[in-house]
Amino acid sequence: MKKKLLVFLVLCIAVSCGKRNQGELVVVKQKKFHQHKPHGMALIPGGSFIMGSSDEDILAANDNITRTVTIRSFWMDETEITNAEYQQFVEWVKDSIVRTELAKAALFSGGFNFVSEFPTSDDDFETTPIYNYLPAYDMDALKSEEEDKSGYQLYLEEKSTDFVSNYYDTEQEPDSVFHYHLPLNRDEDIITDRTDYPGLEYAQVMEEIIYLPESEWFNGQPTVDTSILKYRFSSIDMQAAVANPDSSRSSFARYEAPQIYPDTTVWIKDFKYSYNEPMHNDYFWHRAYADYPVVGINWHQARAFAHWRTKIRNDYLRSRKKKKSSTGVFRLPTEIEWEFAARGGLESAIYPWGGPYTYDDRGCFLANFKPNRGDYAGDDSLYTVEADSYEPNDYGLYNMAGNVSEWTNSTYTKDTYEFTTPMNPNYDNFGDSQKVIRGGSWKDVAYYLRVASRDYEYADSARSYLGFRLVRDYLGTNEVQQN
Repeated sequence: MKKKLLVFLVLCIAVSCGKRNQGELVVVKQKKFHQHKPHGMALIPGGSFIMGSSDEDILAANDNITRTVTIRSFWMDETEITNAEYQQFVEWVKDSIVRTELAKAALFSGGFNFVSEFPTSDDDFETTPIYNYLPAYDMDALKSEEEDKSGYQLYLEEKSTDFVSNYYDTEQEPDSVFHYHLPLNRDEDIITDRTDYPGLEYAQVMEEIIYLPESEWFNGQPTVDTSILKYRFSSIDMQAAVANPDSSRSSFARYEAPQIYPDTTVWIKDFKYSYNEPMHNDYFWHRAYADYPVVGINWHQARAFAHWRTKIRNDYLRSRKKKKSSTGVFRLPTEIEWEFAARGGLESAIYPWGGPYTYDDRGCFLANFKPNRGDYAGDDSLYTVEADSYEPNDYGLYNMAGNVSEWTNSTYTKDTYEFTTPMNPNYDNFGDSQKVIRGGSWKDVAYYLRVASRDYEYADSARSYLGFRLVRDYLGTNEVQQN
């Protein structure tokens, strides 16, 4: 009897300990984090190195003194962002704008009340203005019963209704109505064939908003008005936020909406009295150049691409019900991160492959640049080459010298190396338009291919020899772990 009682008491204690918090630190329950290698990126293991020029300053620039600094680990694109990769961004923005404009046309045609008068059957859909714009909204979401909708969806619909009412009452601009967005349906194809437009309002959107007037076509094909391709995003001035902790968060927010289409005219503007029309016409869109680095991108457009890349990855994770997962933020590298990565772990190297020569023991050039005076094709390439050309450095990064120069997020000053901290150094003044570019390009002499050489361009400049690649912070320890 005593044994049974003792066993019973032990079981009670075990059950009690298993189900109740005993006042100990048990942390918030969460899943274990696993570091995953981002697609197309290489891990740059953190450490210390001697930044700056290790050889003669032949330009007497005095802007890259040697100094020991320490960098945390990060991921970096193995190649420069290619035309095909940037096209995905352009297509996403264009698709979003087309669907939104179609939805706005549906909303403001026929006095159709957006919430209370939703059609309730397929027959009703065929007789209402929104029928012509089936690609615009997620119709399954719109037709669902009230009890099937989430509270957030109902909130968005209510807000949209409020804005619609305000529009009819105060005649404010239609754009204000879409401060809150209902879900766009990206599963349905946009109809681009003019002979297949399903209605007058549809045709008006495509012909009057999306496409340029026919008088401005040069190839006989409908041409998208690239000036409407803007990507709206926000960021925060963290330095100002830290300096003014009592101010409202909104006072530190930056709202940006750059036009994101590459400036293809750079091939003409950069080289006057030169026949570069084929590059202007074909370089960005022709499949022959799909794997070549995108050019004609200014600093603001590169930042917009980084924001979008973060968004689409996190949107995917949320769609997979991984609500607490995130990729970390994609961004432009600091110039010191760029230099550290370009060295590939080689101490005091002149070039990413070491040096001191720009060619190997067989006489083959190791990068795409201008090797001789006036002889751009001396390295077997006249303009850019594929982003994965030549041998990568010891971190697996391609074309860290030559091909195209690359944007960083750092602001250029001659004295940067003297006043920045030795731990993850960076000088980033958003308002200063001189931004550091690194790596040299296909039109540069060998000096600018050196890992320590610094140069700059203005943030709103786009060049035929300037592209970019992105980095992402490595979350957790500096230990090299690739899963």
